Amino acid sequence: MTTQWQSAIERASECAPFLSRAVDLLPGIVSLAAEGRGEDMLALARKAGEGADDLRIALRRERMAMALALALGDLAGAFPVARVCRELSDFADRALDAAIAEAILNRMPDAEPAGFVGLALGKHGAQELNYSSDIDPILLYDPLTLPRRERDDPGEAAQRVARRVVESLSHVTDEGYVFRVDLRLRPASEVSPLAISFDAALTHYESSALAWERAAFIRARSCAGDIPAGEEFLAAIRPFVWRKGLDFGAIAEISRLTARIRDANRDSQVPGPGFDLKKGRGGIREVEFYAQTHQLIHGGRNPALRLRGTRATLDALAEAGLIATEDAQVLGDGYDRLRTIEHRLQMVHDQQTHSLPVKPDMLDQVARLDGLPDGAALVEEVRAISEVVGARYDDLLRANAAAQGTASLPASGPELEGELGRMGFADPHGIAERVAGWQSGKFKALRTDAANTAFDAIKPALLDALAHAPEPEQALLRWERLLAQLPSALNLFRLLEARPGLLDLLARIMSLADPLAEDLARRADLLDPLFDASAFELPGSVKELTTRFARREATDGYEQILDTVRREVGELRFTLGVQLVEGASDPLAVGAALSRVAEAAVEVLVQAAIDEFRLVHGEVPGSELVILGLGRLGGGMLTHASDLDLVILFTGEFGAESDGKRPLGATAYYNRLCQRVIAALSVPTAEGALYEIDTRLRPSGEQGPPAASIESFERYQREQAWTWEHMALTRARPIFGSEQARAQVSEIVRDVLLTPREPEKLREDVLEMRARMAEHKQPSGPLDVKLLRGGLVDIEFIVHYLQLRERKALHPDLGGALAVLAADGLIPAALATSYETMSRMLITSRLLSPDGQPPHDGARAVLAKACGFGNWQELMAALSDARRLVTGTWADLFGETLEIDQ
Repeated sequence: MTTQWQSAIERASECAPFLSRAVDLLPGIVSLAAEGRGEDMLALARKAGEGADDLRIALRRERMAMALALALGDLAGAFPVARVCRELSDFADRALDAAIAEAILNRMPDAEPAGFVGLALGKHGAQELNYSSDIDPILLYDPLTLPRRERDDPGEAAQRVARRVVESLSHVTDEGYVFRVDLRLRPASEVSPLAISFDAALTHYESSALAWERAAFIRARSCAGDIPAGEEFLAAIRPFVWRKGLDFGAIAEISRLTARIRDANRDSQVPGPGFDLKKGRGGIREVEFYAQTHQLIHGGRNPALRLRGTRATLDALAEAGLIATEDAQVLGDGYDRLRTIEHRLQMVHDQQTHSLPVKPDMLDQVARLDGLPDGAALVEEVRAISEVVGARYDDLLRANAAAQGTASLPASGPELEGELGRMGFADPHGIAERVAGWQSGKFKALRTDAANTAFDAIKPALLDALAHAPEPEQALLRWERLLAQLPSALNLFRLLEARPGLLDLLARIMSLADPLAEDLARRADLLDPLFDASAFELPGSVKELTTRFARREATDGYEQILDTVRREVGELRFTLGVQLVEGASDPLAVGAALSRVAEAAVEVLVQAAIDEFRLVHGEVPGSELVILGLGRLGGGMLTHASDLDLVILFTGEFGAESDGKRPLGATAYYNRLCQRVIAALSVPTAEGALYEIDTRLRPSGEQGPPAASIESFERYQREQAWTWEHMALTRARPIFGSEQARAQVSEIVRDVLLTPREPEKLREDVLEMRARMAEHKQPSGPLDVKLLRGGLVDIEFIVHYLQLRERKALHPDLGGALAVLAADGLIPAALATSYETMSRMLITSRLLSPDGQPPHDGARAVLAKACGFGNWQELMAALSDARRLVTGTWADLFGETLEIDQ
């Protein structure tokens, strides 16, 4: 190891004049390096400024010592490039922080430095500073907290601080400089002062910021001065940086910027002497742009991608399945090596250069500093890296260019009619008049030049997709409704331009599934998840979904949590609906997935409501909330139209009291908390509604309190509950609470259901309840397989009757209960198949035929396929057979004949 360190010292002395001078000036650093004591060497370098009377001298001495120590550690192979960059960035943080404090105290010596912050951007923000880098901070101040003399204007005081900071760090003295400071990344730098108030900066980023400023803030970090104030500011502008939807405008902006950079560096596109490692094709900047482009597109939806470091971002993109793992590895390795070579260039004369030397002897010098034999070997290595990086970046640009290569379409007149006729529209004249009116100012979403330009790019392919939809007129009407309801559709147009394959899918959704079309009209960004194939995979377990829904920023409050869960659930419900439309998943699997999504939402939102409630009222010692899911939620099989049937209970003594600032008795505590819980699950927010909540199955129904103690619940079920309430209890399943509390409630439910019953009384109660239900809840149409006699409700009554009579098959899942009852010979085995057929029909028809009426031919084909049949006639015949089997089973069990319409 000491051999490598000795070699580093020799190369530094022989090949880099700047380092050679530092070696002579700092023998203590060199001595520790020669002994291979890298960490001790760095520790000494950090203390190099101690004892200096002037901060400027202290920082310059530390900077020189850090430069030598990091160079030697780098050249010896002891410090990887990421470590070197991080140490340089940490020193920049310390230096900027010290300069801010000194500048404030220079005029206000007795004050506590506050109200002034340095935001690190670019490589500094990412902790990736290079060896001889400048820093690009944005300096912000708070007029109310910045220390100043009474007669000083806050703005003038802030400018004094800013000027002194720049001078302290940038001015070249006999001891050198600390950092070159570039403040041109601040808002409106041509006309704005050096330091800007928080409010003025916030206004700028919310109203008039440019696209490149979003990219700059990907790597922003509060690094110096009043760091908490800076972090609050970054949290405030997070929506500006990270858009909630996929942002395909970003890729166009970066593509244009890349084209300008490549054009400006036309002579440095092929590696060789003079090649620019930073701006050349396949260079450092293109790796950074590659990562940042994907971040801007996807980071708003996936917080795991909101990283500052380039290498970490590439790894996160691969982990998320957005880029290939091999690409992340190749780009990351290439980036690290190019950054290392960049450091070698800058070590020679401490200059901020990124270009390989033109002169052969100087190129050889840099190569030898790196440990290579000559300049030719260095150029060859750079060429190989540039080729693999450039090829991958070219692929990214080509994908965008291909997406934007849509043919044009006449705006109106006979030419437009002719095109529409060739597409297959039945009434091209009428359609042409409607299409011409779209961009006449009729729709708010099409009133800006940017929106019209983006729409023109997709209009031919859009109309072609609508023309070939299963029901073109239906699809067109729903598309127009979407345009009418959206306040802005620019990003939707850009998404469809970037991924034209989504147009056919969009047209099918518009044609077949009115509920999904309505969802899109409220939230066009619901299309975003369809960007990749993972949208056609079923969501994971409840635990995995809970982890996903609970993912949040540290600064997120209660309202943000409500919004996040609504957004996540909305996207999953939409993608599951698309899976039904496309026949990508079995409707039974979709129904089970919808139930898992709901259960995870309950888990996260109920806990959030509890945490918020405890801030004021504390908690009741030895007590907790327990929630039972009943009905379809309890059975684990929801539809898109399902509400959530809940019974909310609590453990512990009802006479206890909470321990918060405003204590409440246990009963009042849980009844108020129950109201919070219901609101968390149901109240619409900026992200829309979530679920309808039904708590009428609680003890004493609507007359009872919202929440009940477990003891009162047990007492009610044993002493007062009606038979129909015990029928409902057969599908009860704990979905919130500790394992101990869930087990306690489950045991109570099981004991109640195992209670012996008088068979004839049970039969009479079941028949009375079903007759009353049939009288008050009529089928919505001939396809309402839930409420039609011989349908799903009758199957449920059969199962619940037998569960209570036989005291067996006590599964909340009806499919599991049917299997046990059939195995015991209590029902025909085919009844389980009838249940599955009608369940598939119910789940799919909630989207394709929500009114229970026979849909158009296109939707009929989708319904038949979803239920496992070749055509509509086969499906109708199977449903008739299933209903006849149900009515026959009903007659055998109850001695009652049901009339069904065929």
